[in-house]
Amino acid sequence: MKVLVTGTAGFIGSTLALRLMARGDEVIGVDNVNDYYDVNLKLARLERVKVGGNFTEERIDLEDRAAMEAVFKKHRPQRVVNLAAQAGVRYSLTNPHAYIESNIAGFINILEGCRHNDVEHLVYASSSSVYGANTTMPFSVHHNVDHPVSLYAASKKANELMAHTYSHLYQMPTTGLRFFTVYGPWGRPDMALFIFTKKILEGEPIDVFNFGKCQRDFTYIDDIVEGVIRTLDNVATSNPDWSGAEPDSATSLAPYKLYNIGNNQPVELLYFIEVIEKCLGKKANKNLMPLQPGDVPATYADVDDLINDVGFAPKTAIEDGIGRFIEWYKGYYKV
Repeated sequence: MKVLVTGTAGFIGSTLALRLMARGDEVIGVDNVNDYYDVNLKLARLERVKVGGNFTEERIDLEDRAAMEAVFKKHRPQRVVNLAAQAGVRYSLTNPHAYIESNIAGFINILEGCRHNDVEHLVYASSSSVYGANTTMPFSVHHNVDHPVSLYAASKKANELMAHTYSHLYQMPTTGLRFFTVYGPWGRPDMALFIFTKKILEGEPIDVFNFGKCQRDFTYIDDIVEGVIRTLDNVATSNPDWSGAEPDSATSLAPYKLYNIGNNQPVELLYFIEVIEKCLGKKANKNLMPLQPGDVPATYADVDDLINDVGFAPKTAIEDGIGRFIEWYKGYYKV
């Protein structure tokens, strides 16, 4: 297939592009390579992708309407995976406009491109952050998610609503994927694993929020990508049993689906740090701090729908995943 993937200089996007090309797909990669974090890491990811197969790079902003219209018209992708976004919960507290521009204005350009170019299926990144103030565990795609606690989360919830609107109005198949704390080789420098590894190696103290009691459903990058590919191949369909009297938020009479992609096994932050210490052979100097604004104390994915519909559930153990990341980190940074 010809697949347009946004965010191909990113952590998930670059890994997905390689997997798609490895199976014979042509990838059109869209990314603006911004400086939210280390541009050199983004460029290194892109270089990996460029030698990985049938890849065409389009370096543009998602929110550039004319440029996005031109990309869709030029390449006519059969399917689209939207992974480009302004990421980060804490960053959204100080830079809110970046989230509206990229995650809202950018996403409407994706939806319009799909609508006007007969795209067979749009798969897009949502986030576990949409669960916000919810406390019922594990988080299910069938739960109400109307109480976000960060603008980042609100922008991802908005994407789900926007996608449903297009599925309803234009019978355009869309699938939203709520990712749970992705980690692994080539990961983001603003994420805990990257920060902790770097600071422990350099002998600097690490900030440990919620006094280390936070729990996260850490999900390995290869499991995330497998989930993306499985759902991309499983085009969203309508749920004939859907009822407006008792509406199910994860399905619809329109061709619309939502899935969690998480490891289904929450890990406490203190244990997460223990595993890093063991892999590095070095102890961390921990600066214990309270829960930060916008953060949630725990995430835990119910992946029953993913298993039932596409026959897959993430399974990489945290010990294996962290070990692979640290092996990559030492090689990449020549530690």
